[in-house]
Amino acid sequence: MTADAPLKQPGRPSLIQVAALSGVSAKTASRALSGEGYVAAKTRQRVYEAADQLGYRPNGVARDLRRGAKASTLVGLISGDLANPFYSRLASGLERELRMNGLQLITASTEENPEWERQLTDTLLERRVRALVIASTMDRHDHLARERIHGIPFVFVDRPPVGLSADAVLLDNRAGARQAARHLVEAGHRRIGVIGDLSRLSTHRDRICGFAEVMKAAGITDWADYLLEDAHDVAAAERAVRELLDRTPAPTALFTTNNRITTGAVRALGGHPSPPALIGFDELDLGDFLGISVITHDPEEMGRWAAQLLLDQLFGDADESARHVVLTTRLLIRDSSERPPRDLRG
Repeated sequence: MTADAPLKQPGRPSLIQVAALSGVSAKTASRALSGEGYVAAKTRQRVYEAADQLGYRPNGVARDLRRGAKASTLVGLISGDLANPFYSRLASGLERELRMNGLQLITASTEENPEWERQLTDTLLERRVRALVIASTMDRHDHLARERIHGIPFVFVDRPPVGLSADAVLLDNRAGARQAARHLVEAGHRRIGVIGDLSRLSTHRDRICGFAEVMKAAGITDWADYLLEDAHDVAAAERAVRELLDRTPAPTALFTTNNRITTGAVRALGGHPSPPALIGFDELDLGDFLGISVITHDPEEMGRWAAQLLLDQLFGDADESARHVVLTTRLLIRDSSERPPRDLRG
């Protein structure tokens, strides 16, 4: 791949094709799709069905192209929550690589709402972005298959595509959770509270599976009694931790499955006379200063890999088969995980 190689142009259906399939003129098809009057309801429906069958999308930048503007150099990033430092760092690594190749990144956040993701995807495709990078909150992605046929490159990050063959850059979430669980078990902990993200997210499920593997291997059969899920934001995580600490017996250690949840746990433990041990998944702001042990990785590396896979598709060097890059994690031990179980303390 070279920066001088021409970008491949996606072969998208035209308005003329929609008009021909629906048996109307191009002008009538245009009026129907733009919502203008003077088009009979049956005719409008026929045009809509033809457009859907062909995978046609109104060209939001057609006027600029008619004036001689170049093909779009915009790449869209759809993420779960841009307020999360993980996604902002991912976007940073992605943007730098794209910029060096003459492309610009635009970002949008779904706030983990599947319907918003669908709408944002449609909007960005209508604006003729060159490609999409998606940290998806949806269960399936079959609806994007037609866009793939028309040459739109997709790269999924953090969460894999389901029902769609597409490139992806993922974390080894199971291995990371196993590292955290093993460290706590080897320190003597048996009652380990787990505070997890939205239970429908694949990242959450993989981390819980990795944690469970270690618990079962250690003969800890009641580990799920200390599992609380769907603590998606800081406030919910704080409430979940307080609930666990109020139990009898309370957990002697905590595993939090992302950085926002870890932040909530730190708030809940503030001023606690005998806090449990704590390991979080993802680095968090001031984690080194606070002494929080974490399962760490590099979100910017994920962004760089996503850019490389996308550029390979745009410049024509990509293999036809979907490629999945899995990034490793490592346990970074700090003070928070070095608290022994209460019954072992002197």
